[in-house]
Amino acid sequence: MVLLVGFLLARSDAAPAQSLDEATALDKQAFKLTEQGHYSEAIPLAQRSLAIRESVLGPDHLDVAESLSHLALLYFKQGRYADAEPLCLRSVAIKEKALGPEHPRVAVALVLLARLYQAQGRYSEAESLLKRSLATYESTVGSG
Repeated sequence: MVLLVGFLLARSDAAPAQSLDEATALDKQAFKLTEQGHYSEAIPLAQRSLAIRESVLGPDHLDVAESLSHLALLYFKQGRYADAEPLCLRSVAIKEKALGPEHPRVAVALVLLARLYQAQGRYSEAESLLKRSLATYESTVGSG
């Protein structure tokens, strides 16, 4: 009986790790396809990776935010701005909550959102985000 309980506990710990390994493998495939310009093929892989991470890590984990950004970028590349925007906003929100609003990783997420707004002709919103991102870089990384 003790062996059975130990085995079951070991299996429950291994399942999330295997799932996260699968998400990482999917990301690698999706990034490779993205680099090749095969966005339609990369999207289902990025969606699956995001679903795995949300399931295993929870909806507010930083790795989920990164998956959201990658999927948003794929939608952006296809001109699917309405699909990309909520993903960008959620990624920014997760990063701000976890890291604080002045963190460099937040600044990177803001740049993607700004690019999205720029592509939609929402220039004042894009400019505001880019100024905020630049201020964060200058205060954390330096202006050099």
